[in-house]
Amino acid sequence: MSDPPVSGPPARSWLAELAWLPGSGVQPDVLIQAAGARFTAVTPRSRPEQRPAGTVRLAGLTMPAFANAHSHAFHRALRGITQAGSGTFWTWRERMYQVAGRLDPDSYLALARAVYAEMALAGIGCVGEFHYLHHAPGGARYADRNAMGRALVEAAAQAGLRITLLDACYLSGGLDGAGRPLPLAGPQLRFGDGTAQAWAERAGSLGTDAHGMLGPAARVGAAIHSVRAVPPDQMGAVVAFSHATGAPLHVHLSEQAAENQACLAAYGRTPASVLSGAGVLGPRTSAVHATHLTGADIELLGESGTYVCACPTTEADLADGIGPFGALAAAGCRLTAGSDSQAVIDLLEEARRIEMYQRLASGERGRFGAPALAAALTADGHASLGWPDAGQIAPGALADLVTIALDSVRTAGGTARTGGTSRADDFSTADGAAALGIAVFAATAADVRAVVIGGRDVVTDGRHVLVDDVPAALAAVRTVLDD
Repeated sequence: MSDPPVSGPPARSWLAELAWLPGSGVQPDVLIQAAGARFTAVTPRSRPEQRPAGTVRLAGLTMPAFANAHSHAFHRALRGITQAGSGTFWTWRERMYQVAGRLDPDSYLALARAVYAEMALAGIGCVGEFHYLHHAPGGARYADRNAMGRALVEAAAQAGLRITLLDACYLSGGLDGAGRPLPLAGPQLRFGDGTAQAWAERAGSLGTDAHGMLGPAARVGAAIHSVRAVPPDQMGAVVAFSHATGAPLHVHLSEQAAENQACLAAYGRTPASVLSGAGVLGPRTSAVHATHLTGADIELLGESGTYVCACPTTEADLADGIGPFGALAAAGCRLTAGSDSQAVIDLLEEARRIEMYQRLASGERGRFGAPALAAALTADGHASLGWPDAGQIAPGALADLVTIALDSVRTAGGTARTGGTSRADDFSTADGAAALGIAVFAATAADVRAVVIGGRDVVTDGRHVLVDDVPAALAAVRTVLDD
């Protein structure tokens, strides 16, 4: 008797009306095939006889699913609340602390699951969750010291997203007028582990493998909250943790001018210089915001190969300022984008604001074209989160897709290739550039029609297939604010 056949991972195939491919730009009639979680073949300008039975048609422009390189999920509870009235980043922070003080592992799971489902509907396939809400109110330890972090990983799994849990070291409550570290107080007590070594011991108990992986769709990264929250002599332990597993390392940098002033008073150096001296900067590191920089700061970031994560909707919402993203890119930094405070969740909006704000600051157009901004959302964003094998539609890459409608009220009329009305042999490079330009500069999250993550459908026809009623789940988030 012969042995039964050994079945491999399930095979799937999609026919993308248009797809953005590495090296060749937007191509028509692209046959995309996968086995399990990875692409196996990509065939532009495919012929009908090449397409397997059951091939799923994707109408519109298909791209790699987006990487949200900077997220604080619980900030979503503040949407519509902190936009009322006036104030500054610092007054917003006090309201944020109120929400932080009310969450427990169960409510955090429910909130994050809803937020991550919203992200999936916006075309996001991977989230970098900058996580510092570690402990119980008052700083008491949960029986599982990583209960809050595990809630985030489970929330991502339930929403179908890949996640990098950027476990953040947060030791001090800021710097006083003389530049001295302040002790954690009030809601901040939940954030701290006491020392960076204690942080590393807790983060190390999450149960990763030698490469920092928690599972096929989850990995751990490290984070230094900021120079305000981690003294320079404590940063080395976080850097060592990152190096031990090759984990990505993220840090808030110069989001506020006041942060720079306090850092200069404390250490006589800018935040970027402090991070450089502590060995934090480098090609696995992402500097988030990088808004208020000197020319020397920009050189340090560029020469070290540090990523810069722009969060323009948050930076506008909190009146942070406009970062020197053109100068950073010219210096050698790769840009990524994040939804940060969840004022909106729309990475297409984040991407185009990078370019639009540079236009406002410089008086010139065209610093960042659609291909560069698309790369920030895809290949560069994923690499910054420790997933270098994601972010491209290519054989061997993780099978993540987002399809954007080109026939909505926002996108119709920008390209002749909609609804299959033109032939592949008539499709030109200019047609492809127009389609990508429409997606990046005009489409919104509302135009996302399909999302595939790891070869699995997560969004179909604009509907989340794992979370039945995302608006209802998000509405429940507001209960977090109830007294």
